[in-house]
Amino acid sequence: MVGLVREPLNPYDSNAIKVLNTRTLQVGHIERSVAAVLAPLIDSNLISVEGIVPNTRSKANRFKIPCQVHIFARFEAFPSAKSAIMRSGLQLICDADASFTLSEALVVKEKKDERGSKSVDEIFKLVEESANKKGALQALEPPKQVIKSELFVHQKEGLGWLVHRENSGELPPFWEEKDGSFVNVLTNYHTDKRPEPLRGGILADDMGLGKTLTLLSLIAFDKYGSVDVSVLDDNKIGDDSLSVSYSKKGKRGAPSKKGTGSRKKSKTEDTNASSNVEGKCVSVDDKSFGYCSTKTTLIVCPPSVFSTWVTQLGEHTRPGRLKVYMYYGERTSNAEELKEYDIVLTTYSILSTENSWTESPVKEIEWWRVILDEAHMIKNVNAQQSQAVTSLKAKRRWTVTGTPIHNGSFDLFSLMAFLRFEPFSIKSYWQSLVQRPLAHGNQKGLLRLQVLMETISLRRTKDKGLIGLPPKTLETCYVELSGEERELYDQMEGEAKSVVRSYIDAECLMRNYSTVLSIILRLRQICTDVALCPSDLKSLLHSNNIEDVSKNPELLKKIVEVLQDGEDFDCPICISPPTDTVITCCAHIFCQACILRTLQRTKPCCPLCRRALSHSDLFSAPQTASDSDNTVSSKTTMSSKVNALLKLLVASREQNPLTKSVVFSQFRKMLIYLEEPLKSAGFKTLRLDGSMNAKKRAQVIKEFGVTGQDVPTIFLASLKASGTGINLTAANRVYLLEPWWNPAVEEQAMDRVHRIGQKEDVKIVRLIARNSIEERILELQDKKKKLAKEAFQRKAAKDRRDVGAEDLLGLMGL
Repeated sequence: MVGLVREPLNPYDSNAIKVLNTRTLQVGHIERSVAAVLAPLIDSNLISVEGIVPNTRSKANRFKIPCQVHIFARFEAFPSAKSAIMRSGLQLICDADASFTLSEALVVKEKKDERGSKSVDEIFKLVEESANKKGALQALEPPKQVIKSELFVHQKEGLGWLVHRENSGELPPFWEEKDGSFVNVLTNYHTDKRPEPLRGGILADDMGLGKTLTLLSLIAFDKYGSVDVSVLDDNKIGDDSLSVSYSKKGKRGAPSKKGTGSRKKSKTEDTNASSNVEGKCVSVDDKSFGYCSTKTTLIVCPPSVFSTWVTQLGEHTRPGRLKVYMYYGERTSNAEELKEYDIVLTTYSILSTENSWTESPVKEIEWWRVILDEAHMIKNVNAQQSQAVTSLKAKRRWTVTGTPIHNGSFDLFSLMAFLRFEPFSIKSYWQSLVQRPLAHGNQKGLLRLQVLMETISLRRTKDKGLIGLPPKTLETCYVELSGEERELYDQMEGEAKSVVRSYIDAECLMRNYSTVLSIILRLRQICTDVALCPSDLKSLLHSNNIEDVSKNPELLKKIVEVLQDGEDFDCPICISPPTDTVITCCAHIFCQACILRTLQRTKPCCPLCRRALSHSDLFSAPQTASDSDNTVSSKTTMSSKVNALLKLLVASREQNPLTKSVVFSQFRKMLIYLEEPLKSAGFKTLRLDGSMNAKKRAQVIKEFGVTGQDVPTIFLASLKASGTGINLTAANRVYLLEPWWNPAVEEQAMDRVHRIGQKEDVKIVRLIARNSIEERILELQDKKKKLAKEAFQRKAAKDRRDVGAEDLLGLMGL
């Protein structure tokens, strides 16, 4: 199989389609005459193509190799795609043609009974048997010279697995040695050079099982792996504590002439509040260690996780043993300076920004190890931050996430691309071997996915009792809407269904995806509190006629305003909640900076639909009054959900006045609305949302952790801003004010409370409006959970389709 990739910026042919081999090296181009036919169809998203070079190719022409081009299209696009290809004079072989069986495609070959060669699934079976022969995990003690904490048994076993994978000289999965050469049994790629071992994988332990400490133990082996493990006397180390030494710099990249500072001059901060430290080293000077690291680990994480790493370093490592550089904000441009540290900590957004730089130290260095924390951040392989981390040079590559699958199995492809697990890091192979069979409900697809996960990942869950966590119970509290709420909801849902049916009849549902999403968002807001909806609610609905959104700038602006109220939408370019949100005339939403950068191309177009774009095709939401003063208009009545929440919180307080609770909502405005009724009921509250910087977040989290009388007991938290990287074990009650259609996001939020350090039983309550869209969201959650679970388990399933347009209709009750 070869990769066929469009090359619209080719200076000689704008229709060019380049051909890549299984090592992603370019080997040629598709003939111009063929490319001229296929390129417009590819650019308009009418078809996708894959190429296969037959094994029995002729050697008559060294510069021309036959290539079977396999064309895939949606069923409704078959006639137009077929007509365009046939008109061009190209030979199109359909499945009704007898010569169709000559195809080298796996989907065809698997239907044929071939003797003397193994089928794809026989190959997967052999790989699975090989993985099973390795037996149980071997526990490994961390170097006591660095790690002062005692690891749980599952952490020691995880450490043993990590160390084994990094130091094993085994051939990568699906590779065999034959007659002195090496062959990939899936791709039939031969080479005389022994393939490099796959030094890395996916650490997918459940959230809250201490993956950070396990990884710090792995890094510790870089310095003390060959030294006999012995427990050091703490009294010999001194009373130094973890400190943050500010690097004093003039111009960017000029290191301080004073070094990292002496103990007398260094400015020490509490590690819990140092998540905003920029361009600094985190260490303790210890003159007895004249060590200069040559095995530097780069850790990439979201900004919210910075404080977690700093806190864990302070709690679990001995002072002075590991040198850490915070590559954030004002930072060095000297690669040699970074190599002096054991750990360099940075963010996905920093790497995304520097990806376009000609000179970036993180791009220059070949890292000893790269660790992606919260690796689901790169689930979109086309996002700039995903491409930035995938292009990093490293000897060892690890992805770390408790939720490797958020939306569907294709989320895993970006992890394969980063790990460079060939051939699954090549999109066409992933689609033909795993993605397409899964999408078609073929059991082989699920079995293959399970074998892959068994081969390169380690996942343990909290329900196995690995760390003796107190139990977690999940309850669903159904809330009946009031008469006024029910009347508005039913009216809104009825009109919304009419609009969506009209889009379906006009075959333009996905073109108006943003409009439908805004309608769904409003229905969800009514379920939580009618006050979240604007007075001009119905202006979004045009049930009498189908209006092309590209001809109505005012409607586009209203859509943006609606979507800004929630946290449902990520910019497709940076995969983060949009900032300075704009919407295109084709109804796609981006960050302003992201889309403006895209428009600088030679042929500017929408990254999603490829429609030609200019600055005049971009629309932004109307300016709204800032709520930075955290005030909202006073409300005379409380919604049914707020009433239900208050009753639950009061009942919990009556049982134990010291009980702390976390209330999650996706709507920032709702968190502000809640403050007044909670205050009136005698509760002290704290709030954390996406508008706060890292320093403010760390301060709020620290304040919530304080115990005793007359302290805040209610933590109002934005679901996405608080969903990853923070520790809220001071609470043992969690309330989810509305369901999120991606269950992985909810689970991330729940596990901020139910994790290592939690001493009390944890109770989680979901508030669901009865007979509403929220009940249908729960059904969608179950569907996604099923796929995520089956990826790691041996269990058959009937429905393995990823979420698509049909789920959008399901949410609308159509």
